[in-house]
Amino acid sequence: MSGRLSLGDVPAGDAQHEYSRAVWRTSTPCNAYGTCVQVAQLPGGDFAVRDSKDSGGPVLRFTSAEWRDFVSGVQAGEFNA
Repeated sequence: MSGRLSLGDVPAGDAQHEYSRAVWRTSTPCNAYGTCVQVAQLPGGDFAVRDSKDSGGPVLRFTSAEWRDFVSGVQAGEFNA
């Protein structure tokens, strides 16, 4: 194993370049400690999610269908405690 992660169908090096060029949006409910979630729509339609405190850290990548299902679930209250 090379020590490089594969992020979906994109090799890690290519993904990091793609993520560094992405336009990241910070969630509205962000607290004073900077504990925020950032989301970017990537070329090709995928979505990426990261922790704003660690912009060079791990990124979760979702297909547009996965993201649409997640957003629908949030709007329907499926994740409320």
